[in-house]
Amino acid sequence: MQQALFTKYKSYYKENLILALPIVGSQIGHMAVHMADSIIVGQFAGTTQLAAVSLVNSLFMLVLVLGLGISYGLTPLIAQANGRKDNNECGRLLSNSLIINIITGLFLYVLIHFGTLALIDHIGQSPDVVFYAKPYLGYLSFSIVPLMIFQTFKQFAEGLGFTLQAMLISIFGNIINIVIGIVLVRGMFGLEAMGVKGVGISTLIDRSLMALVMAMYVLRSRNFKIFLKEFKIYAIDKIRSTQIFRIGAPVAMQYIFEISAFSGAAIIIGTIGTAPQAAHQIAINLAAFTYMIASGVASSATIKTGNYLGQRNFTDLRRSAIASYHVVIGFMSCTAILFILANTLLPYIYTKDLEVIAIAAQLLIIAGFFQLFDGTQVVGLGVLRGIGDVNIPTFITFLSYWIIGIPFGYFLGFYLDLGVKGIWYGLTFGLLTASVLLFLRFQFKTRSLITATAD
Repeated sequence: MQQALFTKYKSYYKENLILALPIVGSQIGHMAVHMADSIIVGQFAGTTQLAAVSLVNSLFMLVLVLGLGISYGLTPLIAQANGRKDNNECGRLLSNSLIINIITGLFLYVLIHFGTLALIDHIGQSPDVVFYAKPYLGYLSFSIVPLMIFQTFKQFAEGLGFTLQAMLISIFGNIINIVIGIVLVRGMFGLEAMGVKGVGISTLIDRSLMALVMAMYVLRSRNFKIFLKEFKIYAIDKIRSTQIFRIGAPVAMQYIFEISAFSGAAIIIGTIGTAPQAAHQIAINLAAFTYMIASGVASSATIKTGNYLGQRNFTDLRRSAIASYHVVIGFMSCTAILFILANTLLPYIYTKDLEVIAIAAQLLIIAGFFQLFDGTQVVGLGVLRGIGDVNIPTFITFLSYWIIGIPFGYFLGFYLDLGVKGIWYGLTFGLLTASVLLFLRFQFKTRSLITATAD
């Protein structure tokens, strides 16, 4: 039976993995920026500044995912247009997306720089942590506009199936981020040691260079000339901008509901103490790293689903999506085993503080179990996004994380006195709920498409 199952989906595994692996590399690149910041600060600047990174990343990601979600509205539309062989439409969509994303980036910069920086003093965090968090957050706010430009050209290229270049650019950017970050944090080559502020500066430089290189690649490469005939840098129209927002805005809300739940958990944990907050940052950083791999598989599922939808090939659409589920379940099972078996070793990557390591080791066991649910829920979102089904999945994410996950975690953490572990149990249950409901939605939508075609 297993052999028959593998034979049935073998071609889809191959297609999806060829498309997904470079996206995975690119997604890891996004995560590696914050992961590198945490490692550099944890190793060279101490627990208090690592807690500051945890606080800032929690707040910054809450705003950043709004921009990322808007940018993701382009990919399924490009994939669908490509499936229909409508090359000119791809250029028109890119024009609208670029303008929308630049405006969104400027708006988010204002929101972060003048809103979040003021908020950070009033959320019950340690004054020492807040002191280090402010300059780091300030530099990150400047980086959001070039990041949105990078995202525009990245999503355009990936929607057309060109996924390798964004991965290579992300790797290039992260090497720069790590090197400059270490130099500035430690104060090498005669420079003053900047601590956490140094990784903020290195991230800004990294994202600016990535935006420039990605834009030059798309606009100058022969691969895209046929798609750019209708690309005009100042062109925006109501129809296409509305199409992008109709997908991008709900996707943004999906990310906000999920990321805000984890950000809210970080803030709640921060009221327990600095060591639990630093431990949470370590565990969530490692879990987020593996999530980025699952997210890459989900992005490839969005592209393949959009292609098949444009071709009106609903049988292959469904099989390709199921193959993506198989891939992510297999991978997340492996990472779950790794987290559980190496739970006492992995925290040493970030810190030498034994109290923090002990707490993080406990959290990694829990993280091992929610890996499966985290992977399957993001693939479910990716498949449904490719179909253009975004509104019901958005409600599912809100229900799972804010009606179920966070309240349940708060109850376990404070009323049953389970502390930081109780909050993580709540997050795990929220992921389980999202995973099941999104899979049921996938089953309903794809079977409906096949039935409608048969009729």
